[in-house]
Amino acid sequence: MILLTTSSGKWTPLCERVCAFLDADLLELNLDGQTVHGYRSPDSPSLWLRDHSDMLRIGRYLHADVKSAVDAFVAQQARNGRVFDFVMTTPLSGSTERENWEKWVRVPVEADVEYRLVKAAYLAWQATGDADWLRATLPALDRALSYTLTHPWRWDAEHGLVKRAYTIDTWDFDYTAGRADWLNFQITDQTYWGLFHGDNSGVYEAAQLLARMYRELGEQPEAERWVEIGDGLRQRANVLLFNGRFYTHFYKLTPVTIPGCNEAEQLSLSNPMAINRGLATHEIAVAILQEYQKRARTTEAFAEWFGIDPPFPDGVFGDPKLKGGAYINGGIFPLVGGELARAAFEHGFETYGVQTLETYRRLIADSGASYLWYFPDGTPCSVETSTSPEASPTDGWGSSAMLYALLEGLAGVQDRSHSFRRVRLAPRWVAAGEEYARVQISYADSGATFGYEFRHLKNQHRIELLLEGASEAEVELHLLVPPGREIAQVAWDGKEITFQRNNVENSLYLNATNWLKSGKARIEVRLASE
Repeated sequence: MILLTTSSGKWTPLCERVCAFLDADLLELNLDGQTVHGYRSPDSPSLWLRDHSDMLRIGRYLHADVKSAVDAFVAQQARNGRVFDFVMTTPLSGSTERENWEKWVRVPVEADVEYRLVKAAYLAWQATGDADWLRATLPALDRALSYTLTHPWRWDAEHGLVKRAYTIDTWDFDYTAGRADWLNFQITDQTYWGLFHGDNSGVYEAAQLLARMYRELGEQPEAERWVEIGDGLRQRANVLLFNGRFYTHFYKLTPVTIPGCNEAEQLSLSNPMAINRGLATHEIAVAILQEYQKRARTTEAFAEWFGIDPPFPDGVFGDPKLKGGAYINGGIFPLVGGELARAAFEHGFETYGVQTLETYRRLIADSGASYLWYFPDGTPCSVETSTSPEASPTDGWGSSAMLYALLEGLAGVQDRSHSFRRVRLAPRWVAAGEEYARVQISYADSGATFGYEFRHLKNQHRIELLLEGASEAEVELHLLVPPGREIAQVAWDGKEITFQRNNVENSLYLNATNWLKSGKARIEVRLASE
């Protein structure tokens, strides 16, 4: 359940539309005699682990069955830890196939599947709090990430980083210099290898999540091992892959030049994801956000949510539809905008985060639809203009990223454990000019819930928060203070408490930690002029 109302009233329809998109995208499959639920891709009626793991960030509030998709992919895991990309039980639109068999597929050139399984499992565990399920599933998650760190197709031992074939960001076909007559998905003796930042940010995050899950089960040595693995990868990646403005799209291990392509300037879609996954330091995050703002000022596109910018020359990946501005080759993705907004809220660019959400709010309010990608002029994708078999108007992948930014960034509710037992509460409503907001979020499986009411009483120079959650929960308050104001006093249930001032770029935050011991609390923040 997601309930969200504000003084302006404009964010509620956005929330409701995204939830409707996700309802339309929920698949029910019969796999090996088991009913499996998962969120489908907007351009294919298959259950792709990649899309599902991102959409689950919101889907777990709406649908109770969050474990069956993870269980299904784990059940098909190879002995070496490898995981499939997707499963389907009906032919694709336009296919000559008539069979309705169960088909599992792994695209060889992709290196991002295993860490996606870890993320999906972590989100499912947060929503259920099921320790027995976690204990049974964790060995498979460990094998999956260990596969990425050891298999010669996935790991570059010289640099200690994840490698892959030369794809466009995290997409599933690679550059062959014309050796393939269409899109190529297979690794060969002629594959162009390199290091892609998105794989490394995903593995870094997954290592940290594995550590959290091991720690939950009391397995501290394993937790520490994964923290150490992740920290080492983060250090190496940030030294080698960050170019001072953003993460280099593809650090080449196999020398190759693509004629007519300004590869050094290519800003690709996993840059804001690297911020939200924690790979980027605050300084790196600021540089990336400034780069996106710069490109927003110079682009002719309606938004700077590029698949990649500048694009590759038309058709060089084997399909003439992949011209500049189309699909992943320079198309505009709400998925990128959502990740960008979430990153902006966290790193002191709150106005930019609000502007990004506002652009998307207007986009879907006008059409009532959301697409995986758009041409720079705002024309939505279609089957005729894409390499994909479908172009659903209920894109749950991008729309859920936008709602993720709204709920965790603007509304500021982040579960730091499971079942909302430890919450980071970071309301940033003053950045959107909202004087009142009510937020309530519940996991559909467990019913665990957390919510609050926010009031900015300008004439009384104070902010009030009424919290409601688990019977006992730790709350880490990180409240955005209105511009030009200072914090005079903070009271929790009528008792004054200590607090810290925290400057994030030009924004002032109030930090304080306390407990909900009866499921409810009242916080009053008195403000003073600077």
